Amino acid sequence: MWKSWTKKTAKTKPMIVPASHTSSHPPESFDAANRGNCTWNTIFSQLNTPTDSMCSGIGVCKPRTGRLCSHRHKQAEIYYIISGRGVVRIDGTEYKVEGGSSVFIPGDAEHGIFNFEDEELTWLYVFPTGAFGDIKYRFSDEVDGKERTKEKELKAKL
Repeated sequence: MWKSWTKKTAKTKPMIVPASHTSSHPPESFDAANRGNCTWNTIFSQLNTPTDSMCSGIGVCKPRTGRLCSHRHKQAEIYYIISGRGVVRIDGTEYKVEGGSSVFIPGDAEHGIFNFEDEELTWLYVFPTGAFGDIKYRFSDEVDGKERTKEKELKAKL
């Protein structure tokens, strides 16, 4: 297991996180339902690993109702779909994804991911910043002060 790390105590170096990490660390989730009910487990992030320019983790949407609601952040993001099938919406366009699909999301693009299928949707996410805490999520319904119609339509499908 790795130890807590800061720039002051070590420099960036190669890092391997054991497979046991995701099973031994409980996933994180949002407190507010309007942000979604997905869970995630951050793997590489500056405060926990000796990395400084990228962070990544695994996201999970449960079967039939899992979602990460529409949001933006200034950093671009990459998804690699590990397993399952779902829909990624980027700037109003919906794209079907499945295990093996790769998705590039430009910085500040409004996006979300949704699972309408009977199996879990699992993906790797990667950001070009050293710490997950650098990502400032701006959820569409919080920014607009109301839930958007398209979001309501997708939730109705769930």
